[in-house]
Amino acid sequence: MIELASVIRDLREELERAIAAAEGEALRFELGPIELEVSVALERAGHAGAKVRFWVVESGADAAVGATSTQRIKLALQPTFAESDKPPLVSGLANAGEQ
Repeated sequence: MIELASVIRDLREELERAIAAAEGEALRFELGPIELEVSVALERAGHAGAKVRFWVVESGADAAVGATSTQRIKLALQPTFAESDKPPLVSGLANAGEQ
């Protein structure tokens, strides 16, 4: 299982690479809302002051978390730059060197 925060961090890093790859490209795409649907397992430690943690269940790992309750959640994320209200622009290439 992967922490939900890690999934979102990795998504942010991928989007940052796509935005960087868009620089200087003639054709770019405006980045609109992103819908992310994941299966999550909740974990709460038994001690006082414990936080609830959300774990994303990896594909094929359902049997491993059979004793844990899992739920599907959908997140709608609207990407923006911290310094601007303009939507980010991305290129169609995953890596700057791809053809």
